[in-house]
Amino acid sequence: MLKKVLTYIKAKLVITLYINLTNDNLKIKEKKLKKSKILNAALIGFLAAIFVIGTVASIYSKNALGMIPMLIPIFLIYKIVRSSKKNE
Repeated sequence: MLKKVLTYIKAKLVITLYINLTNDNLKIKEKKLKKSKILNAALIGFLAAIFVIGTVASIYSKNALGMIPMLIPIFLIYKIVRSSKKNE
């Protein structure tokens, strides 16, 4: 219940902040958000490629321990996706 109340208050606060912004400020924020989305997408693609190449190399060399370092890109992708959801 408390979590719902805090979420509602946060949403109201965000709405009032956006109402007080001018069109120029909104355009600047929109450009920054677009740039961050593009950067996040490129970084996720790069990390996914590292994961795929590392997994294929690990399978090809029949080295099961080679899969352990492949958890790092997965963790980083998770953190990027989580932080991008907070920015929306």
